[in-house]
Amino acid sequence: MEYRHIPVLLAEVTQQLSLHDGSIIVDCTLGGAGHAKRVAQLIAPTGILVGIDQDDAALAAAADTLPLGQHVVLLKGNFGDLDRLLAEASIPYVDGFLFDLGVSSPQLDVAGRGFTYQEDVPLDMRMDSSSSQLTAADIINTYSEQDLTRVIREYGEERWASRIAAFIVAARGRHQVTTTGELVELIKNAIPAAARRTGPHPARRTFQALRMEVNHELDVLEHGLRSAIKWLSPGGRIVVISYHSLEDGVVKRVFAEESVGCICPPDMPICRCGQEPVLRLITRKPVVPTAEEIEGNQRARSARLRVAEKQKAQ
Repeated sequence: MEYRHIPVLLAEVTQQLSLHDGSIIVDCTLGGAGHAKRVAQLIAPTGILVGIDQDDAALAAAADTLPLGQHVVLLKGNFGDLDRLLAEASIPYVDGFLFDLGVSSPQLDVAGRGFTYQEDVPLDMRMDSSSSQLTAADIINTYSEQDLTRVIREYGEERWASRIAAFIVAARGRHQVTTTGELVELIKNAIPAAARRTGPHPARRTFQALRMEVNHELDVLEHGLRSAIKWLSPGGRIVVISYHSLEDGVVKRVFAEESVGCICPPDMPICRCGQEPVLRLITRKPVVPTAEEIEGNQRARSARLRVAEKQKAQ
């Protein structure tokens, strides 16, 4: 498999990370190493690039792309386990973190991974296909109608969530739903014809919701962000690219909470709480791709980039 990847907002990422020779940078979502390759060039010759991914194919592709050696460290794992991964790799501190969220192009494009609604293949959607976590098929065939509705509505922001859930439950009463093709047909049948004629593929939102549920993406994201903040050196930055309003909401909330100082009542003459802000917000509003970038890479169209910086000691 050719692990193709067009890095989104590449110039903005490298600018916001404030890269220089000697920096220690962690790419928490290595993917096709599109960002990592440029980062490695900009922190050479003495900087250290740490690339993390739970996908064996991504790590194999990165090993062929990056100049492996003492200054590039590739780690298999989920950024939700950031503390363990960095400790085991003996990384002392980090000057910059990059989180490029969502699914890499090869994961979407390769039918066998079960992310695509364009082919009829087994429903999987695990980022790490060797893990023992529930697959999309497990969720489809075991969740209650109420829970399916919740997942599809909350993570997919799907207007027809309750109808889709009802059609799934009715179908699995006859036989288990095990392939992407079966699920796509159920979704198409559940969504009224008039609603299917406009907008994206009718299965896109439901497939997105299942992927997020299978991989616990929002919980993992928050945990990973809070771990990254602890590892950052003073003046170090976290750059996050999200592609979904719920992901962006988690990033915005965590950054806001960590950038708050004194929380004493306004009428208190002196501060008693002693709370100091941990982060400084660099981007008050998210940075978005240019029209030219979107034209050249449609998967960039929903990208939102946020940046925060670790406060320096007073």
